[in-house]
Amino acid sequence: MSLPAIAGGEPAFPEPLPFVRPTVPALDRVTTRVASSYDRGILTNGPIVREFEAAAAERLGVPHVIAVSSCTAGLMLCLRVLAPDGPVVLPSFTFSASAHAVVWNGLDPRFVECDPASFQIDTDSAASRIAGAGALLATHVFGAPCAAETVESIGARAGIPVLFDAAHGFGGSRAGRPLGGFGAAEVFSLSPTKVVVAGEGGIIATRDDALADALRIGRDYGNPGDYDTRFVGLNARMSELHAAIGIESLAGLDERLAQRRRIVDRYRGGLAELPGVSVQRIDPADESTYKDFTIAFDAAAFGLTRDEVVTALRAEGIDTRNYFSPPVHRQHAYRDVEPCDLPVTDEVAGRVVSLPIYVSLTEAQIDTITRVLAALHHHADRVRTAVAG
Repeated sequence: MSLPAIAGGEPAFPEPLPFVRPTVPALDRVTTRVASSYDRGILTNGPIVREFEAAAAERLGVPHVIAVSSCTAGLMLCLRVLAPDGPVVLPSFTFSASAHAVVWNGLDPRFVECDPASFQIDTDSAASRIAGAGALLATHVFGAPCAAETVESIGARAGIPVLFDAAHGFGGSRAGRPLGGFGAAEVFSLSPTKVVVAGEGGIIATRDDALADALRIGRDYGNPGDYDTRFVGLNARMSELHAAIGIESLAGLDERLAQRRRIVDRYRGGLAELPGVSVQRIDPADESTYKDFTIAFDAAAFGLTRDEVVTALRAEGIDTRNYFSPPVHRQHAYRDVEPCDLPVTDEVAGRVVSLPIYVSLTEAQIDTITRVLAALHHHADRVRTAVAG
């Protein structure tokens, strides 16, 4: 078996393999679509945004989609309108924006555990910490649905609103039901690493008429049109250009999702016999977008820790991401939050790594990555010594 690069072998990718390659629609289609608004001097929150909202709402099966400048802004606005009376319960194993939106609203985050196999919010942990909370915020991690109906039930029993950070989830489904219609609202990201892109931006999906009306006002400073602001909103409007990119990106979504699932199947096949490597558990009835393909290492069985593997992969020219390490409750920005003991989250955050995944990733490149991982396991002692320096 080939000697890993970090131990003296040749790198698998002399020209480094990037972690992500955004899939963008053809520029001529975007410019053609945006031209009418551009020529009229309508640059933001105009007819193309309305068209994008309608197309996204149809795809998600919801009556309302509100386009905003980012997923983070969408989460901030949702919490501002929902106005929780008490702390917000959320997982620590999530992107920091989930918690940032809470704190920006002057609310306290109350962190809970994640499940060690699915990496999703641990609903038992959430239920145990729900007393006195004002809202419950769950994430669909890496594009795979969380147990949304259970999360909804916890919120309903507590009499508090439920919000979903669906940043990774556009195109995913829970037991045949598209993400977008759960809870009071679900908020999606359209940034370059996502499956649907708009350059930057986000959308809020909701079935609640009153909430939708308030969010439309909220993205324009809380101004309904008469400059008498009804509440403290944001400048969170989406531009016509971003909406044009989003519409064109929607057009190829099913093909991209199918390709990402083929890539994951190839990865799974290549990793199936490798000791100490596990993949994110996803319920068989669910569909993930596979915004990320994330695996976890059992150092005792594999022979190397996650961090040792990442260092060795970098020497091979393979870029990776340690999502989400450190978890939010360990980040400097949250050092003043009430301390909490989340041993499962800490353990998961120290074991997982996301591998490259994008539609242009070839079978040969996937096979090379899995062979490299097998070689790292086979030469674990030499790799460990080389990493230690």
